[in-house]
Amino acid sequence: DISPLLKDPAAFRTLIDLLEDHLRTSFPKIDFIVGLDSRGFLIGPPLAQRLGIGFVPIRKKGKLPGPTESVSYTLEYGKAELEIQSDAVAPGQRVVIVDDLLATGGTMCAACELVKRLKAEVLECLVIIELKLLRGAENLGAVPFHSLLQYD
Repeated sequence: DISPLLKDPAAFRTLIDLLEDHLRTSFPKIDFIVGLDSRGFLIGPPLAQRLGIGFVPIRKKGKLPGPTESVSYTLEYGKAELEIQSDAVAPGQRVVIVDDLLATGGTMCAACELVKRLKAEVLECLVIIELKLLRGAENLGAVPFHSLLQYD
């Protein structure tokens, strides 16, 4: 639960500072921050603004206007679908995908698939919290992954 972090402006600013420092150090050129519905929408836009780049949402099915790319994936408790606008990123553009938590990795893998369908490059998947016991990072394969906090 990141609610206490969101309620504390100094803590939230520190979070964005840490994420910004990590990305500036790791990647000299990023075109977009891609945020996952819904908590990726809370950290993605301020991070993108700090980096001077745009933000692209990946949403649950049926929430985005215009033509979209869609992917179905399995969750621990069922199935879900994510979408990205078909013109959200161009081939060759470099993106970082952000969310609050990585558990089994299903949602993050689906997001990576959507970005790759648009022929953009996923530089890294970035989360605040990783639940290591669920081994979600392993499901991302060769996609680079970074988490600020890890819990077993």
